[in-house]
Amino acid sequence: MAQNQDIDFIFREWPYQPGVISARIVRAPGRRKVLQMRIELGLLQMEFTGRPDRERPGGMDTYLDFLRSQFSTEQDEPQVLTDEQCFEIDREFVQYYHRRICCLALREFDCAVADSDHTLALMDFVGAHSPNEDWTASHERYRSFVYFHRTQAQALAVLERSGPEAAIEEINKGLEEMQKIFAHAEAGEQFESDELVNQLRELEESLRKEYQVGQTLVEQLAEAVAAEDYERAARLRDEIARRHAPWEGSK
Repeated sequence: MAQNQDIDFIFREWPYQPGVISARIVRAPGRRKVLQMRIELGLLQMEFTGRPDRERPGGMDTYLDFLRSQFSTEQDEPQVLTDEQCFEIDREFVQYYHRRICCLALREFDCAVADSDHTLALMDFVGAHSPNEDWTASHERYRSFVYFHRTQAQALAVLERSGPEAAIEEINKGLEEMQKIFAHAEAGEQFESDELVNQLRELEESLRKEYQVGQTLVEQLAEAVAAEDYERAARLRDEIARRHAPWEGSK
């Protein structure tokens, strides 16, 4: 047996903490950046870019890309996923979940947004080609959870780039999308009491309080349009367009 294959020294230096997402970025051979996640029984290592396990299914970047290349959009009858394809889809769902939560914990917000978008696109593909409603439902039940992660990550990324008003507007856009998800699932009455919705509202309130934000520009614009004050609305639209420059607020 080859020597030096034991990794006990890693576990001693990096103990597992129950209830905490313990993640870090390290350099692998070739100076490529990888993510590591400490789990109870060991360690997960994921690529920082591309598919987390570094595989290229069918020569494609992801299994979703491979499936898209295999499924024709011109057939009259929708193509249905096989058991093997369903299994591979679930593998990709799990991989992107692990990387998404690590990126959130490490404040790699753009990565978390991209991984959320990939998962949502995979859910859309499942909905279009699922072998049965139960399998579709087993994935759709997590759509609001994924969108919660996406909204968190997008808001915090925008906070660093464009400031608190833009971040608050991202939260509001995310809440609107989540409300649509609840309505589509015929669970609209649960939206107001949902824990994830309340967490986003708490984040919004904390940003308003910390940065002393009253009405955002988008909220002022909606008010001006409702009042038919189109001159003010035009000024606000111009100001919103100029806000793409990096924010120079206090860190």
